Formats: sequence, structure tokens, C-alpha cells
Amino acid sequence: MTATQAARNFAGLLDAVEHGEAVVITRDGVTVGRFVPERRSTADRLKGALREHPPDSGFADDVEAARAELRALTTD
Repeated sequence: MTATQAARNFAGLLDAVEHGEAVVITRDGVTVGRFVPERRSTADRLKGALREHPPDSGFADDVEAARAELRALTTD
């Protein structure tokens, strides 16, 4: 995308980047920069995953069972 196109359609450029697209900006045919999606932190991805897939009612029991198994493996 040329610098002129980027300036004229900045909202569209941001939409493309927000949807995961990297946009290269050129001036006179020479690359001058890139707009790339912001990397979300691991904590943000975890929060998003937990929002999309809430734990079931037996989740706490499953976690405790896993902890008990780990304790048994490390104490033997």
C-alpha cells in the first residue's frame, strides 16, 4: 500500500491489521514501514480462552486430582 493510500484509508488499514493482516507501506516503490498486528500477551490469550471455554462444574475436582497425581509422582 502506498503512503497516499494509507493516509486516505487509515481506518481500513487499521481494520486489516486488527484482523491479523500485515500491511507494508511504500513511498515511490520503496518500503518505508509496516503495520503489523499487536501481539497479545500470554495472559491475554489465557483470559480469552477461559472466556470462550468456561470450566465445567467438575473442573476443581479435576485440578485437585491432577495435583494429587503430581504429588504422588514426586514423592516416590
